[in-house]
Amino acid sequence: MSSTNTPQGSTHTPTGLIAFAWALVGLPLVYGLYQTIKTASSLFGG
Repeated sequence: MSSTNTPQGSTHTPTGLIAFAWALVGLPLVYGLYQTIKTASSLFGG
C-alpha cells in the first residue's frame, strides 16, 4: 500500500493554469451573455 494520499497516476495542475483556462473560456462567455441581454432588452424593452 502507498503512503501518499494521492491516487496513483494523478498529476498536479498549477493553479495559474486553471485560472488561465477559466478566463480563456469565461471572459468570452460573459461578454456574449452581456451582448445577448443588451440586444434582447432593446428588442423587448422598446
